[in-house]
Amino acid sequence: VQLVESGGGLVQAGGSLRLSCAASGSIFSINLMGWYRQAPGKQRELVASITSGGTITSGGTTNYADSVKGRFTISRDNTKNTLYLQMNSLKPEDTAVYYCNVLVGLVPIGAWGQGTQVTVSS
Repeated sequence: VQLVESGGGLVQAGGSLRLSCAASGSIFSINLMGWYRQAPGKQRELVASITSGGTITSGGTTNYADSVKGRFTISRDNTKNTLYLQMNSLKPEDTAVYYCNVLVGLVPIGAWGQGTQVTVSS
C-alpha cells in the first residue's frame, strides 16, 4: 500500500494542524500504523502509533512519544483508508517533516513517502 501525507503548513506557536495520510488500498487489516517526524539534523522519530482496533470504522490502542503526549491525537478511519494526526498547542520544536508508515513490532516496513512539512513559528 502506498501512503501520501498532507495537511502540513506554517502555524504560530500554540496553533493547531491536522495531518492526513491517505492509503492507496485498504488499511483495515493493517494492525499498526504510525506517524514519524524528522527535524533538520536529527534522526527520524516515532511520535504516535495506533492499532487497528478490530472494527471497520475506528482504531484501537494508541501510544505517544512523551514530547507530544497530551497535545497530539492519532486516529484512523478504516472506511476512508486514512490515518490522521491532530496536533494542538504546537511548539517551535515540533517543526519537522512528518511521515506515516506501517509498522511491524514498531519497525517501519513501508516505503517512505514525501512527507508533509510542519513549521511552527515562535
